[in-house]
Amino acid sequence: MKLERLDHFGLEVNELASAERFYTEVLGLTVVAHLGDQTLLQCGPQNLALFQVKRPPLTPEQRHDRISHPLGKGHHAFSVSRADFEAARERFALAGVDSARPINWGDHDCMYFLDLDGNLLEIVSYR
Repeated sequence: MKLERLDHFGLEVNELASAERFYTEVLGLTVVAHLGDQTLLQCGPQNLALFQVKRPPLTPEQRHDRISHPLGKGHHAFSVSRADFEAARERFALAGVDSARPINWGDHDCMYFLDLDGNLLEIVSYR
């Protein structure tokens, strides 16, 4: 077998409507479909599926631990333009998004952040 490409990836969220607002209004994705307990969003040539799954929310301490030490933890990374990367810190601050300081890797920069449910995410901008 040879995998051809990523078709979609899924994230678990506690409240679908709030998560949809976060991913559309803060991150700029567009809704493809509403399918019962999930929302499908377009993310470039792939899709992101948000699945409503009731679980206890992370405590503030758990959120802090997750974002203060993001390296080496499972996450999803999104490629963005230089302009969007440069504007992200202010955009995240205005939206109340927990984020870490940008990291300069030489050929690219990255910044980790959390969605409303504590899913660890990353934006990446290559030079």
